Amino acid sequence: MPRTRIEGGANLLALSGTDLGAADWQTLAFPQITTFADATGDHQWIHVDKERIAKESPFGAPIAHGYLTLALVAGQFFELLDLHGFKMIINYGCGKVRFPSPMKEGARWRLAMKLGEVKDVGGGWLEAPFIATIELDGSAKPACVAECIYRFLPG
Repeated sequence: MPRTRIEGGANLLALSGTDLGAADWQTLAFPQITTFADATGDHQWIHVDKERIAKESPFGAPIAHGYLTLALVAGQFFELLDLHGFKMIINYGCGKVRFPSPMKEGARWRLAMKLGEVKDVGGGWLEAPFIATIELDGSAKPACVAECIYRFLPG
């Protein structure tokens, strides 16, 4: 997958509204789900109890926590983007976040991103909203769609 190169603030501004492509497909493994459960203390059975899931879950398999699905954006963000000419880049937060479809153990997923309207927020900083979509292979609905807001300090 070719990465989108962004060279400094002027180039970031010029790319407002651009589709930035999609990362390579990944496969969600059960240890990712259980490690996230351990890290957050969220051991709800629909994520980690395979016996109960087999008997009671409408999903038929362990599903990723919604926040795990959202967290996957951060890991793939720099796989999609080749960023140069910035002193600092920070994750500023999220706008609207939705989880339209559960991401099951074994699912193939990838991050697709579009850059929203970049704006100057003062002090030399640029704010860039990225519409991040965790796509599921073979599914019409994504696992997550989120507005992820980053701030860039050109340098």
